[in-house]
Amino acid sequence: MSEGSAERVNMTFIAAIVAVATIGGFMFGYDSGVINGTQKGLEAAFDLGKLGIGVNVGAILVGSSIGAFLAGRMADLIGRRGVMMLAAVLFLGSALLAGAAGSSAVFIIARIIGGLGVGAASVISPVYISEVTPAAVRGRLSSVQQVMIISGLTGAFVANFVLARYAGGSTAELWLGFPAWRWMFWLQGIPAAIYFVALLFIPESPRYLVARGQEERAFVVLTRLFGAEAAARKVVDIRDSLAADHHRPKLSDLIDRTSGKIRPIVWTGIGLAVFQQLVGINVVFYYGATLWEAVGFSEDNALQINILSGALSIGACLATIALVDRIGRKPLLLIGSAGMAVTLATVAYAFSTAIAGADGAVTLPGNNGLAALIAANLYVIFFNMSWGPIMWVMLGEMFPNQIRGSGLAVSGFAQWIANAAISVSFPALAVSPGLAITYTGYAFFAAISFFFVRALVHETKGRELEDMVG
Repeated sequence: MSEGSAERVNMTFIAAIVAVATIGGFMFGYDSGVINGTQKGLEAAFDLGKLGIGVNVGAILVGSSIGAFLAGRMADLIGRRGVMMLAAVLFLGSALLAGAAGSSAVFIIARIIGGLGVGAASVISPVYISEVTPAAVRGRLSSVQQVMIISGLTGAFVANFVLARYAGGSTAELWLGFPAWRWMFWLQGIPAAIYFVALLFIPESPRYLVARGQEERAFVVLTRLFGAEAAARKVVDIRDSLAADHHRPKLSDLIDRTSGKIRPIVWTGIGLAVFQQLVGINVVFYYGATLWEAVGFSEDNALQINILSGALSIGACLATIALVDRIGRKPLLLIGSAGMAVTLATVAYAFSTAIAGADGAVTLPGNNGLAALIAANLYVIFFNMSWGPIMWVMLGEMFPNQIRGSGLAVSGFAQWIANAAISVSFPALAVSPGLAITYTGYAFFAAISFFFVRALVHETKGRELEDMVG
């Protein structure tokens, strides 16, 4: 009997610990999205040009790539919960320091610290969720992570909008003599503190406990999750899945001992991670307000568009939760790739018609502004019903137990490096060669991702983690 079919599965307890684990996703989203409405404040406070804005925005991604790489390995040393608790501390420290930063250098340090937390949460939360949930519902419960990421992004967009509206602008004075953009960072200290406290009440991953030789503790956790009979079977299954390698997980396990080459499953994981970023989604998340202002919308309207995009993203993720364990991971990825390619091409065409006025302001003629807005939001929907949640679902479950932490470390590192390359380059690319060519490039990568999925991605729906090979 599999864990997914156990008669005594405690779904209330499972739902509770998934809810706590996915607060990390919320913080991931909030810390990533808060920068969206603060760029005018950063530019004014630190006298930044386009390159400077790109570096300050992209600083979090440097930390995220390092955090993702280290977290995968640390999770095999101090546990999944231990890494998440460390991430909560990093989120809190980053929020306080970023809001108080008196120079660009200090701000960059603060965002790198936050990035360490984002990177850690981005790879460990999906692993933890996949390791404590039944196979039959693992996809939908893992997809909650993306809902929380988007909720965090939307929460940041709403907070930015409300604070800027209340103060009269993101650079206007708000409370205690500080401008609104600084409070946008400080506000995230609240969910960071909640995250840390909530983590004290959830158990460690039973698969980590077995790998560390703590089978009695693992049995206790599994009993609470699935009942004593299923727990006994699962401890044996986990132990057997690790028995082929009589050592603790390490990075060199990613290399096939027979061929001496990196395992194919690792390349698939890296490909999924990189393509998720090459389609340009974080341009919308990080630069949404700036982007819409560049084509004629006011700051107030641009921040409202961000909120709309966030709400649509949550709706798309909820659709994924309903479908992922029914039709599978691979079909959703294919649908998303095709939809993103078409909508990104439409956005590129709309931007190709942009007209610059005598005052330097840019407008889109006729209905092209509306077409760009609709296509951009459809693009967000396609992403968040497919590559947004599914990439994290698959990275959390596709690797065998022995290499799960190491596989996540390498794939997460690749994901954040690609994220940094796209995000830091966008401000300069938007000027030359321009938005139309830049979005054409994202559309091209979306099209290529379709063929990548068809050729190299294998379905994982309904499979036990102990049955994963690679």
